Amino acid sequence: MAKDKKKKGDKAAVKAAKAAKNEKKAGKKEKKVTSKAQEMDSDDDSMDLDAVLAQYAKEQEQYHAITEITCEPPSARTSSTIIANPANENELLFYGGEYFNGATAQFYNDLFVYNIKQDSWKKVTSPNSPLPRSGHAWCRAANTKDIYLFGGEFSSPKQGTFYHYNDFWRLDPTSREWTRVETKGKAAGPPARSGHRMVAFKQYIILFGGFQDTSATTKYLNDVWIYDCTNFAWHTPKLQSARAVPDARSSFTFLPHDQGAVLYGGYSRVKAAAAMNKQQQVKGKKSSGGGGSSRTVLKPKVHEDTWFFRLTPPPSDAPAATLPTVSWERRKRPANPPNPPRAGATMAYHKGRGIMFGGVHDVEESEEGIDSEFFNQLFVWNIERNRYMPLTIRRPKANAAKRAAQQANVSRRGRGKADEEELLANLKALEMKAGGNAADDSDEEAKKDEDDEEPEEARPEKPRHFEFPHPRFNAALTVQADTLYIYGGTFEKGDREFTFDELFAINLNHLDGVTEVFKRELEDWQGSDDEADSEEEEEDEEDSDDEDEDKSEISTAPTSVASPATPAKEMPDEDIGTTEEISALTDTLPHPRPFESLRDFYARSSDQWQNIVIEELTKSVKGIEKTPKEIKKAAFDQAEEKWWDCREEIRALEDEQEAAGIGEVVSLADKVESAGVGARRR
Repeated sequence: MAKDKKKKGDKAAVKAAKAAKNEKKAGKKEKKVTSKAQEMDSDDDSMDLDAVLAQYAKEQEQYHAITEITCEPPSARTSSTIIANPANENELLFYGGEYFNGATAQFYNDLFVYNIKQDSWKKVTSPNSPLPRSGHAWCRAANTKDIYLFGGEFSSPKQGTFYHYNDFWRLDPTSREWTRVETKGKAAGPPARSGHRMVAFKQYIILFGGFQDTSATTKYLNDVWIYDCTNFAWHTPKLQSARAVPDARSSFTFLPHDQGAVLYGGYSRVKAAAAMNKQQQVKGKKSSGGGGSSRTVLKPKVHEDTWFFRLTPPPSDAPAATLPTVSWERRKRPANPPNPPRAGATMAYHKGRGIMFGGVHDVEESEEGIDSEFFNQLFVWNIERNRYMPLTIRRPKANAAKRAAQQANVSRRGRGKADEEELLANLKALEMKAGGNAADDSDEEAKKDEDDEEPEEARPEKPRHFEFPHPRFNAALTVQADTLYIYGGTFEKGDREFTFDELFAINLNHLDGVTEVFKRELEDWQGSDDEADSEEEEEDEEDSDDEDEDKSEISTAPTSVASPATPAKEMPDEDIGTTEEISALTDTLPHPRPFESLRDFYARSSDQWQNIVIEELTKSVKGIEKTPKEIKKAAFDQAEEKWWDCREEIRALEDEQEAAGIGEVVSLADKVESAGVGARRR
């Protein structure tokens, strides 16, 4: 028995020793992962980014539930994403990004929610959230209110090693819950990348382009991937071999269209021949044994072409696995594109048009240095007519009559308030004579009223500027309720890189100023700064003079009027190369007048739009029938589309008339209809 007990005791001791040994190993492994994260400041090329990301994932698991905490606006960052919340018209969602202070880079994976109406920020923490990244892409699903995110990049602090993601996520904008999407089918999904773009069309999400950086080389991509939100599967569509496709690129514009998507511009580096200096020629002769005065280098290329991606869903009675048919179609060269061509100009979609801001144009002087020009211009791209037009901020103009009316209104309010105070004082005196607690009650009610009024007065009015924000590239843009929001971006001055920490809002309907939602200055640059202060000041003065000249040229540039617009929804298949500008005011459809709101325009032309809808239904082969309510709804939709289509040209006419001292213009026919007999005689 003693021997058996001894054997059992030995076994227990061995088990305990093994457990202690395993626990020690686990502790060492955990300590090793932690030390890897702490050693990121040293940043050598052999850094194990997988171990660093594993540490991030472990820290993320410490959050046991989704929480929202009131906070300050996000810290400065670039290559982040912003989107209007499809489930709440008063919210904007921000995710990810990176910040480089000249010495080290930091990546983020925090989700922020900005409430426009309350002017408040909240930070969302979640146990299941994507890892830190920048250069990713996200979009709203067209058939649901979910938001999908794919890819992006992560690097060591000194950017010695890079990591590209190929994970796919879905965000519920209401509950703020992240879900990693596991795809079905043969295709596992697109390869890892960043700098790509995604757009939603019906039940599909279209992904195109981007790049892969392996520290040694950069590979640009031009592959197309389609995700089916109904069947939960990725697939690569089959393209016709004889048809041309867009070149590989990143940082391009990709916007939705009612038949697929449209693509404009982008950036890549292409192989080109460069002249060799004497020293390089000598080295080339020694290595190859022959002559040669040129060598192959990678040069930056800013793309200016436009493409239409046509996607035709399978018939409704087709099997579930049937794939849609797709094709690339090259469009005409856009009319009046931004000149010079620029990279890093971002664009947001708004009611059939794109709103573009910023960008940079590089002039490569030598291999050692690049001279860059940055922009802060705002353009609108009409997708159907493939035409660009600059937008300008409308400055307030002094109006003596309005000021007099305002002053008279203020004086009337003052007299009314004085009479009200006198009446309350008399009532209070009567109550005090009568005795009782009525006076105390009235005092308490008055205090409550004062407390209720304090919060409304406490919120300060946002600053408003009448110039566009500072020039920059890679700013994040989105549109919510006809208001454009511009967040962050980057500007370079010599060897110094500035990351803007600010958010601006521009009402696209009125263009009556740039509202500063928040703005913070940054003074933590740790990189080299070679340029002298005197040179910077001189260049700033020159830049400001050039900007003033550019603005004057833009404001005085005449708007050319060409032949009537092509029918809506018609997309050209070939690149004709024309730059002819088409006006939206020369067709036979009703168009708005200067200073006319959308409501007034529809009230004036509703009968004409309803007749147009009825005529379209009559010509329809299918013979579709609609109720009077549906006809009115379709008529209003067409009127609204026309109003926005003509908005830029009408605004230019308004500015010309205001400059000439002309107010609202009413047609003679309307005057005759509304006037009496005497007016007709005059």
